[in-house]
Amino acid sequence: MIEKIIGRKEEIKRLQKYVSDSRSEFIAIYGRRRVGKTFLVRELFEGQMSFRMTGIEGATTQEQLANFCSSLQNFTPSDTKAEDWSEAFRLLERYVDGLPDGPKILFLDELPWIDTQGSNFLRELEHFWNDWASYRNDIKLIGCGSATTWMLDNLINSRGGLHNRVTHEIALAPFTLSETEQYFHSQGFRYERPEIIECYMAVGGVAYYLSLFEKSQSVAQNIDRLCFTRGGELSNEFDRLYKALFKKADSYIEIVTALAKKSKGMTRLELLAETKSVNNGNFTSKLLELEECDFIRSYQPFGKTKKETVYQLIDPFSLFYFKFMEGRKGFMRDYWLKMQSTEEYRSWCGYAFEIVCLNHVEQIVHALGIDGSINTICSWSYRPPKSLPKDADEDLKHGTQIDLLIDRSDNTVNACEMKYSLTEFEIDKSYFNLIERRMRIFKKITRTRKSVVPVFITSQGLYDNMYSRRIPREIKGDDLFVD
Repeated sequence: MIEKIIGRKEEIKRLQKYVSDSRSEFIAIYGRRRVGKTFLVRELFEGQMSFRMTGIEGATTQEQLANFCSSLQNFTPSDTKAEDWSEAFRLLERYVDGLPDGPKILFLDELPWIDTQGSNFLRELEHFWNDWASYRNDIKLIGCGSATTWMLDNLINSRGGLHNRVTHEIALAPFTLSETEQYFHSQGFRYERPEIIECYMAVGGVAYYLSLFEKSQSVAQNIDRLCFTRGGELSNEFDRLYKALFKKADSYIEIVTALAKKSKGMTRLELLAETKSVNNGNFTSKLLELEECDFIRSYQPFGKTKKETVYQLIDPFSLFYFKFMEGRKGFMRDYWLKMQSTEEYRSWCGYAFEIVCLNHVEQIVHALGIDGSINTICSWSYRPPKSLPKDADEDLKHGTQIDLLIDRSDNTVNACEMKYSLTEFEIDKSYFNLIERRMRIFKKITRTRKSVVPVFITSQGLYDNMYSRRIPREIKGDDLFVD
């Protein structure tokens, strides 16, 4: 039922088009654990599926085959058995041949679990598609899975029999702030936007995480219960998350652990040195997979080359885990509620809000009214060299950085300051002078001829004074909720 689906407008539009196309389609849907892949397909095509099977985690080949036959019996009354996957797919073909005209939606959920070692499942899936389904015009095969390594290697980037056979791929991302708000309101929560931002800073927009919240508790109480109490549903989620997504998950965890130590990100060479990894295509694949699942982002700092690409951890839950959950021994009553009066909490809020902004660059671009221009998202930093002469420009004696730059095709660069505050953020004389100096240093070092326009992005807006009135552009937390 489409009315139950929160957000996902583009994905719904695409899936509906694929199903209505007059040819057979093989659609691969992937994304991080618990992001809502199964829910999207199930609710969108409720009552329209010709066949649906969900793999069983850790099951043997025979158990998966028995599950397949049982699933088939849910759609056609017959006492069918299959000794192997070749026989199973022939049963499916005969069943589909007997169906009336129209699209046949075949949904294979958790494909990586079905592909048990030595089962030849993937080989028979290839044969099913290449030798039968692709020759028809009515088969809509939807393959879904959380194990990103498997989905990318065996379907989307397959070098075997399924090479270039997947007709469409959908990488399902976590909810945006707008979709998170829609979800909470649909469930009867009375959270206001500041609380929703606070929630997003800790757990992001993963649908399953949000479903664990209880409307009788505040955001802080829910985080305490889920993350910092014995048996809390998210207290052991970090390891489960990466192990469910990636084959040999430890190497992926090493990468995100390294990135968590350097908030502004690391170059490939820095990551290789920190993780003691081999510089090869396998390492490239790991970075790609982490980026595909929205754990990290890659960007070229302003004025740098592709070789100087920086990788940054931007998954809110992973960052929250490293900051507050990793290595904790035992549980403390009301830990998170007590943390909120500490300097450590306030420091985390500042950085966590920056990450929320980086996950909503599209909304920032829209608020600036520059959707139509070509925008390159990056950052920039400057450290004065040790050999700087004594008579050097006074500005250039100071190091600085700009965490979010929007390099526009209309001869303008937006230099964004991102500030979290429980009330309106006040710019005083000292801070305003710092911003002015930062703009001057940027122009002197980069020698850009573009106009450099400072933008303030704040959770609660700017306090009205003589300095805030001199800031050309302001974006408030509400602007991040634009759908």
